[in-house]
Amino acid sequence: MRTLIVEPDATAESLGRTLERHGHEVQIAPTGERARPLFRWADLILLELELPDIDGVMICQEIRSEQDAVVIITSKRSAEVDKVLGLQAGSDDYLVKPFGVRELLARIDAVMRRVRQAPEQPRSMVHGPLRIDPVGHEVYVGTRRVHVTRKEFKLLHLLASAPDAVLTREQIMSEVWEDDWTASRTIDTHVSMLRRKLGSGDWIITVRGVGFRLGSVGVPTPLHKEPRRLALLDAGHPGGELSAGGMS
Repeated sequence: MRTLIVEPDATAESLGRTLERHGHEVQIAPTGERARPLFRWADLILLELELPDIDGVMICQEIRSEQDAVVIITSKRSAEVDKVLGLQAGSDDYLVKPFGVRELLARIDAVMRRVRQAPEQPRSMVHGPLRIDPVGHEVYVGTRRVHVTRKEFKLLHLLASAPDAVLTREQIMSEVWEDDWTASRTIDTHVSMLRRKLGSGDWIITVRGVGFRLGSVGVPTPLHKEPRRLALLDAGHPGGELSAGGMS
């Protein structure tokens, strides 16, 4: 297990050696800034809240916004409010110092069992500064929360699920409006509202005579890459097929 210890205290070295003896691959970061490049590397993060540069609660929130590593806060802060803030920030457990190594190992095992048994949740879609959370039905551009309606979310999520594809009006109506043909012009209204809320008309591109595709604001686009048309599988249309140039 790849374990990142975010801890400014010298005891981190001793803890790291102990974890290595129990099969962990360990990296130690004494500051939040030093820890950031290692977030995606780690399976488990042991996080002290009192860091010299950034508050640990903010670091925990940042980890949660980027990836799904197990986070156990190991902190000197013992007040109930600190525990609540840490857990609300996304930590999987909270262990107050001083603690014994056997207790830490037992908590790690318990958390990892819960993680392995939990059903896998859909991952957030990230497209440059645009992030779509299918679990919380939330949309962010950078750090700005974008408040969207249920239909707007379904439309944006559909476009983001095939970012290189052009979706026809028929496909959008089938997936978002369940073949309610009275909603044809409603698509344009929802696209217009989404563009306004996202802060740029370039987030959703109109392909004249065909439909719409996701744009690439702030996302590097390969040269000479043509958008693909995607025919989505539809249980209600037995003849549907997937024809996205190599997708299977």
